[in-house]
Amino acid sequence: MIKNIFKGIKAYAGTFKLIGQLKLWKYFGVPVLISFLTATLIGFLAWGLSDNIGRFIAKLWVWEWGSETFLSISAFLGGLAIIALGLILYKHIIMALSAPFMSPVSEKIEKHLLGEQHVHRDTSNKEQLWRGVRINVRNLFLELLFTIPLIIISFIPVIGIVASALIFLIQSYYAGFGNMDYTLERHFKYDESTKFVRANSGVAIGNGIVFMAMLFIPVIGIILVLPLSVTASTTETVRLIKESGRLKVGDSTAENLIS
Repeated sequence: MIKNIFKGIKAYAGTFKLIGQLKLWKYFGVPVLISFLTATLIGFLAWGLSDNIGRFIAKLWVWEWGSETFLSISAFLGGLAIIALGLILYKHIIMALSAPFMSPVSEKIEKHLLGEQHVHRDTSNKEQLWRGVRINVRNLFLELLFTIPLIIISFIPVIGIVASALIFLIQSYYAGFGNMDYTLERHFKYDESTKFVRANSGVAIGNGIVFMAMLFIPVIGIILVLPLSVTASTTETVRLIKESGRLKVGDSTAENLIS
């Protein structure tokens, strides 16, 4: 698992070079706009709702002494909870809506690695969008199922540190899952893709760790997160599919490129 996590992280090396070499930046315009608008909306919601949630949490403090301090702490914790949930919604929204734009990018990278004759597509933009929505709604439900109890636990001193780390890893896994599916949709059906990602969960987590870390970089992170993460996940997912024996490659050059 740890080894595969590092493989997922290492796949980001050379992504700028590959994007430039294949002239892919032009394909990221609409996804970057979706990413920016979604992040802005979630940021305003976090800012506006943190006080309301803070006041709700503050009702747990029945004593008058220290009530102002507890209210401030509650508002801060409320903001953190909204941001945690907002990050979950953010990544699934942008991944679902960006599917018709990211899948062609993934396809171009795969053709570069394998050669034109080894890449086949039989889905339309509408089908890619529907699959993206279906995958991300599924992942959103599961992620909330795991994350909400951990958010509650995270308010407990000491134990909260462990819970926060688990929340980050869970978010990373589902971010990597979404990025990998842009490639998997050309090779596997829906159910097969979920099994494939589970079998390679370390790589998904590694890809998602960088994805999530980039979101904490103001503005630049939001702009670059999709281009870099999708490029990294494509190169690594193609390698994994090949190693699984589900990808027939006859060209020795392609063999060397993805080995």
